[in-house]
Amino acid sequence: MIQNVGNHLRRGLASVFSNRASKKSARRAESNMGDGVGYRNPTEVQMSQLVLPCHTNQRGELSVGQLLKWIDATACLSAERHAGCPCVTASMDDIYFEHTISVGQVVNIKAKVNRAFNSSMEVGIQVASEDLCSEKQWNVCKALATFVAQREFLKVKLKPTTPRTEEEKMEHSVAAERRRMRLVYADTIKGLLANYVIQDDLESRDYSRMVPAEKTRVESVELVLPPHANHQGNTFGGQIMAWMENVATIAASRLCRAHPTLKAIEMFHFRGPSQVGDRLVLKAIVNNAFKHSMEVGVCVEAYRQEAETHRRHINSAFMTFVVLDADDQPQILPWIRPQPGDGERRYREASVRKKIRLDRKYIVSCKQAEMPLSVPWDPSNQVYLSYNNVSSLKMLVAKDNWVLSSEINQFRVYTLEDDRFLSFHMEMLVQVDAAQAFLLLSDLRRRPEWDKHYRSVELVQQVDEDDAIYHVVSPPLGDDPKPQDFVILASRRKPCDNGDPYVIALRSVTLPTHRETPEYRRGETLCSGFCFWCEGDQLTKVSYYNQATPGFLSYVTTNVTGLSSEFYTTFKACEQFLLDNWNNLAPSLQAL
Repeated sequence: MIQNVGNHLRRGLASVFSNRASKKSARRAESNMGDGVGYRNPTEVQMSQLVLPCHTNQRGELSVGQLLKWIDATACLSAERHAGCPCVTASMDDIYFEHTISVGQVVNIKAKVNRAFNSSMEVGIQVASEDLCSEKQWNVCKALATFVAQREFLKVKLKPTTPRTEEEKMEHSVAAERRRMRLVYADTIKGLLANYVIQDDLESRDYSRMVPAEKTRVESVELVLPPHANHQGNTFGGQIMAWMENVATIAASRLCRAHPTLKAIEMFHFRGPSQVGDRLVLKAIVNNAFKHSMEVGVCVEAYRQEAETHRRHINSAFMTFVVLDADDQPQILPWIRPQPGDGERRYREASVRKKIRLDRKYIVSCKQAEMPLSVPWDPSNQVYLSYNNVSSLKMLVAKDNWVLSSEINQFRVYTLEDDRFLSFHMEMLVQVDAAQAFLLLSDLRRRPEWDKHYRSVELVQQVDEDDAIYHVVSPPLGDDPKPQDFVILASRRKPCDNGDPYVIALRSVTLPTHRETPEYRRGETLCSGFCFWCEGDQLTKVSYYNQATPGFLSYVTTNVTGLSSEFYTTFKACEQFLLDNWNNLAPSLQAL
């Protein structure tokens, strides 16, 4: 039986490699045929705007504030197309501006709903610029916005989205993980700022060459008029963002005495609504200046009547600016001298946010092929590593070009070759509840009970309820006499909605307490894990995924993070483990 599985698998892999070019050509042809029949996401909205002089700043480039208004309007129209009722902006994820847009060029904005939850939805936005004379195009930025549907100021229950293409399936699946990260974002940043050790050299700097932070302070008031709001009287989120960008630019200009360029806006949430007739007070100040960039903090408060003493906090955001020379290279900026007390606190927190921002951009934004196999783990990036761990597995699951390599007794093995990676997918049905299977397999310490390629497993750190780090030791691989060891981050997730699977995602990380030693040969895994789908009463589809790089293909059949060359035997042992232990989980299931 095992020999048959091996023969099937070898034939499947040979087929994958020998037909690589033809399959890719076929996929391109199918994609072109799809375009030919004219499929278009029903929530997709496109906007094209010619950049006129009235839209530009003093450098003849499109004002980012104007761009933010167009982005918000396009995304709002997409959200309302899905919801069938008015929508308001709830939050905006990090935005990194890769390219400036000059007067006379065209801005092309495309927005579509990635996923709808109960009353909120995630909208993905892509922005590109186009030169009509040279026909060149540039990617400007990508954005993710959250909108809430409202009808007469009451939240509306949204219908679910139905993804059709591979890209839509990936975005739909990962949107749940992004939503989870947004919900904990404020507490995460607060905790990191409270616990992070901040080192600075304020005392050693020459104060005579520093610019007092108070010189950069800006305060401006705006009256919300009907053109600034939707038909329900709520102020457009894009309009508020444009006003925020305006005061932030003034503050940055007062530090550098030049015309700064906005490069990034950190994730922010709208804390409350604003309506026509409100007075919005916008305050900005440079929190910190680094060698080539500066952080500007912006706060928005609202009040209704001049006699009111209480102001409502609408929003706060942090924007990163640079000053570019004639060759578009960043210039060195003057140091900032913070005011004692709150000014010094903001100064130090800006240093922490810079590191957190760089970690988040690197881990969350970069493509899977650009990620190293093992990423250093520390408290400043644990939320983002967990996000990347789960989202990478969900993106692998959502791919639609898996090839069935073998099927023995309802046990199936699929393979997928994609760019640098060869991936495996094993699947079986088990007479166990999905939640029970999820709990049993999420604790890697029990893996040696059914997988002989896990010799020992040590729990290194229980990060939180859903994330843990393990040290795994496995037998020697190939002709190497040394055992292998792995440091693995295990991230588990319960379903976000009906139809979603339970997920256990695994990836390698590095820890200063568990460095590579001569005793073991350090192994690594980029993306692997389990998904559990409920197929009926006490019936679960258990799927295991493992992604291997070409350098590991000669060893993949005995890789500890896969299910070894004895896929069938090991997976059957996993099935028996679930059947033997499911009835011991009653207390644990109460927490699900």
